[in-house]
Amino acid sequence: MIPTLTTERLILRGFREEDLDAYAEICASIEVMRFIGNGQPLSRSQTWDQVARLLGHWLLRGYGMWAVEKRADRELIGRIGFINPEGWPGFELGWCLGRPFWGCGYATEGAKSALQHAFTELRRQHLISLIYPENEASIRVAQRLGETLEGETRLSGKRVLIYGINRQAAVPV
Repeated sequence: MIPTLTTERLILRGFREEDLDAYAEICASIEVMRFIGNGQPLSRSQTWDQVARLLGHWLLRGYGMWAVEKRADRELIGRIGFINPEGWPGFELGWCLGRPFWGCGYATEGAKSALQHAFTELRRQHLISLIYPENEASIRVAQRLGETLEGETRLSGKRVLIYGINRQAAVPV
């Protein structure tokens, strides 16, 4: 049910139970989680709940977040994909990688593959990325994808910027 996407260095696939240890370590990092959700790290139990929600999103919406692993050694490095729960501002492309994997181009590489999937397979006409204004690295990823600032909103009581891209404006990926 969950398609697998492959890039030069990454595999985007459905989450599995054996991902919990590595993903819980990522979600327990204060540095990683400061720009995700309410900005707080997650306990192992909260991480389990999040994985269940991410998998449920695939079932209910037909799209969702992929677990991301490096092709070279199959190490889980984070998540990339789509969310659009009830009451959300729009169809969102998001990413969250463990700290050791920042600055390697993995977020851009995986997000480009997901963006292409959204426009070709899911036939989406527009998508957004919600980014805290202080998260300069994610803003740069959004810009490399061709997203531009469209506005702002509030999530979890915090101001977030809305970056977006239309299918017609997308640079071939």
